[in-house]
Amino acid sequence: MSGTTTAAVRPSREATGANRWVVLVVLCVSLLLVGLDATVLHVAVPAVTEDLRPSAVELLWIVDIYPLVCASLLILFGTLGDRVGRRRVLLLGYALFGVASAVAALAHNGETLIMARALLGVGGAMIMPATLSILRQVFPDRRERALAIGIWSAVAAVGAAVGPLLGGFLLEHFWWGSVFLVNIPLMLVSLPIGRMLLPESRGERDGPWDVTGALMAAGGLFGVVLGVKRLGGGEDVTGPLTLVPLLVGVALLVLFVRRQSHRAHPLVDLSMFRRPAFSTSVGCIVLAMLALVGLELIAAQYLQLVLGLSPLQTGLRLLPLTVAAMAAGLAGARVLRGLGPRRMVCAGFVLTAVAVVTLTAMGGHDNTPLLLTGFVLLGFGLETTLFGAYESMLSEAPADRAGGAAAIGETSYQLGAGIGIALLGSVMNAAYAPALDSVPGVPASASSAAGRSLGEAYEVAARLGGPAGAALRHAARDSFVHGLHVTLLVSAGLLLLGALMALRLPKVMNCAPEGAGVPEPAAESPVPLAKSELPAPRTAGKPTVSA
Repeated sequence: MSGTTTAAVRPSREATGANRWVVLVVLCVSLLLVGLDATVLHVAVPAVTEDLRPSAVELLWIVDIYPLVCASLLILFGTLGDRVGRRRVLLLGYALFGVASAVAALAHNGETLIMARALLGVGGAMIMPATLSILRQVFPDRRERALAIGIWSAVAAVGAAVGPLLGGFLLEHFWWGSVFLVNIPLMLVSLPIGRMLLPESRGERDGPWDVTGALMAAGGLFGVVLGVKRLGGGEDVTGPLTLVPLLVGVALLVLFVRRQSHRAHPLVDLSMFRRPAFSTSVGCIVLAMLALVGLELIAAQYLQLVLGLSPLQTGLRLLPLTVAAMAAGLAGARVLRGLGPRRMVCAGFVLTAVAVVTLTAMGGHDNTPLLLTGFVLLGFGLETTLFGAYESMLSEAPADRAGGAAAIGETSYQLGAGIGIALLGSVMNAAYAPALDSVPGVPASASSAAGRSLGEAYEVAARLGGPAGAALRHAARDSFVHGLHVTLLVSAGLLLLGALMALRLPKVMNCAPEGAGVPEPAAESPVPLAKSELPAPRTAGKPTVSA
């Protein structure tokens, strides 16, 4: 048996009627900003390098510090919001995000930009789980909540995809700092509107907040994500800067789990993982991102380095994927009611696997109909999978633990993405490099350098020149396409594994509003509400979904 455990509750004034949808708009704007900032800098890296002249290590931290800090602090701020108020944490995140954006835009050296990007990561970690946990509270009716999550997830897809396009447009007309300045007017509008319109809500405040546990979780996630990112960048697993963060991170997370399991009032309610729908949903999120985020980066390289498209053209070519993801998000609520969580997530995984296998037909020449078909199927299948998994996870979690549950979901997303880049990047390198060891006329040292990436192979080929350079360029291009095919097949296998995992999800979903339309026992009568707070149902209520 699985499902959302709720008690009959009376919504607060701020969360009723049309206001719920206004709140959703505010939350979506918040998410859009965080999603934009995760990708908008990618196209600005050359301009930042030319202006600030950062070292190779500084440039790496400029790009990576934002997702590293954001991923490591999600649990800390998600659970803090449950304690002190989700709106309060969200508004603080707005303010910090705006200040950090101004500092980043005006940075005169690499160190300042790294610090500003780290502060943006802190702001993002405050905003992301708060948006999802407030959404969980504002929409107690699962039917409406499913629609709201569909809109929320569609906006997330737009933010990630529009980032490079917006960055490219701004760089054509302004300097690189403009990619950060665009955040400030939106935050200046969101902060007062959010203060006026967003309802305050929090979970139960039994016992002290576990500060030590929160810091252990943050340190552990930082170490694991850092190690995984270095592996994804091709670093040796035995290197101290890769192995030490991984080992320390894993050790801290193990200690964190042990600490939580022995506390009377844990920071994260690990008992949620004993619910099949919750643990399976989290696993599906990890697998979906593991299988696909690495492919996103490889596909971008294919479009630019193999087909010769510009960054802006690459973003436009990937736009159908985003449009399909938006459509899947908006249709998700209806699909979920018709199919149920189990069949919806299974179908999403299978459709995405079909899209990935379809894309194995990509070759050395542009095939627009094939790419269009593959990207549309990919976007629709991926969003269907993530929508079903997120909705099941959030609905399964008790409302008073919504912040912690949202943080777990977002952390799973980030970890899956990081592991996917490392795993699929390793598969790609293993399939790509061997073919370059025996190119006629190319020295062994040049072949070794060319085997690190297609971009380096083109640079080496340009330095060699003549027939040897042309042969190396041709071999590298063909080898990259071969590696892409192998990686796609591995990804398809992971997606089919996800479809099997999804069989543990509930078969049907009860769409009746919580506490309405069904007779309630006397023990589940409405409970008094604290002033300006949303209800916080306890885990002793009646399951609304059963498998």
